[in-house]
Amino acid sequence: MSLNPESKYPSRRAYVVKVRGDARPDELAGRVENLVTGQQHEFASGRELLDAIAGDLSTAVRNQPPSG
Repeated sequence: MSLNPESKYPSRRAYVVKVRGDARPDELAGRVENLVTGQQHEFASGRELLDAIAGDLSTAVRNQPPSG
């Protein structure tokens, strides 16, 4: 049996989501921060939160060195 050296949950994909005190379920707002890179994005809706995370993941994939 061999162990997979890649973590199922890599640190590069760890985020902190801070929700504003005045946010409501139908008006989600706050800030998301990548714990490794420190990149921060403000969001004013659930869609913007997901878009910010998806954009960060896309950037990470594009900046990965080719494996081989």
